Amino acid sequence: MKVTVSRKAHFNAAHRLYRKEWDFEKNDAVFGKCNNPNYHGHNYELIVSVTGEIDKETGYVIDMKVLKDIIKSEVEDAFDHKNLNVEVPEFKELNPTAENIVVVIFDKMKTKLPANLDLEVTLYETPRNFVSYNGN
Repeated sequence: MKVTVSRKAHFNAAHRLYRKEWDFEKNDAVFGKCNNPNYHGHNYELIVSVTGEIDKETGYVIDMKVLKDIIKSEVEDAFDHKNLNVEVPEFKELNPTAENIVVVIFDKMKTKLPANLDLEVTLYETPRNFVSYNGN
């Protein structure tokens, strides 16, 4: 029997969506307000879901304290109150769209979890715009 447990978290970060090889006009046409050269920010909401068998000894899929600590070290400490384009190494050459951010978060977290657990990350950029990634 597999069960999914989830934990919510949040971080605040600034970013700019643009491609260096495009001129300002093309970036503006594709990314609009998100192409602001002075950046713009979001209050990101995150839902991290872990699926696996319930451990017969502990009754846990994963200790939520362990999951909380992984989220803190891999996401909150790395992204909170940062300019993603400038201060987060993963986005030096990668456009920090919600889609790319959720994949980066997934990749960072997956390496910290036991291999027998499945992971899905849902990232809300705004209350109405969100993306999910489970490694597929």
